[in-house]
Amino acid sequence: MSGLVEALPLWLGVVPFGFVYAAVGRRAGLSGSEIQLMSLLVFAGGAQFTVVRLVAQGAPRSLLVIAATLINLRHVLYGLSLAPYFRAVRHDLRAAAAFFIVDESYGLGMRAYLEGRGGAPYLIGAGVSLYLAWNLGTALGIAFSAAVPDPRNLGLDLVFPLTFAALLAPLLRQAANRRAALAALLAGLVVVPALPSGLGFVAATMVGMLGGLWTRD
Repeated sequence: MSGLVEALPLWLGVVPFGFVYAAVGRRAGLSGSEIQLMSLLVFAGGAQFTVVRLVAQGAPRSLLVIAATLINLRHVLYGLSLAPYFRAVRHDLRAAAAFFIVDESYGLGMRAYLEGRGGAPYLIGAGVSLYLAWNLGTALGIAFSAAVPDPRNLGLDLVFPLTFAALLAPLLRQAANRRAALAALLAGLVVVPALPSGLGFVAATMVGMLGGLWTRD
């Protein structure tokens, strides 16, 4: 319950982002059921956005799978950083936590761990809360996207990264985290525009991790 409740303020960013995803999916020609089913089973905003945009461009299915996989490689990195906290956790709880790990639930979970109050139930609670928000936003987008202009023109697609930036801010109090964030930022400015969708993000994340490790106290 603690994780679920503490994730509620993030609904303000997740619900509009889900709305935008559904609206983009509608304009790409996907049905409402296809859009909602992807949110229910995939639950990965960046990958879902990429898939619907590639569908709109007529991309082959193999490219959809490759692009989604590249973008979601960051979840492997999330898992590696969480592994020390999960050594004594039952396998069923590990599986549940793995499904509900997204950028925001990971950020909340790591902050709770650093504050000495984290755990698998907290992480799952935060993930369930965000899962409900994401699917609510998707449903609203399916229902009402035809009645509003393209939400990207309203800047609603910026809500998600701004929300995650706000979540990241408290973690920057530690010098090692600041160095890791700076390394990832500088690398991202170079590699994200140069590499295929998703791969640049993963590369910048790896640089940030290595930078933080190399310069840690």
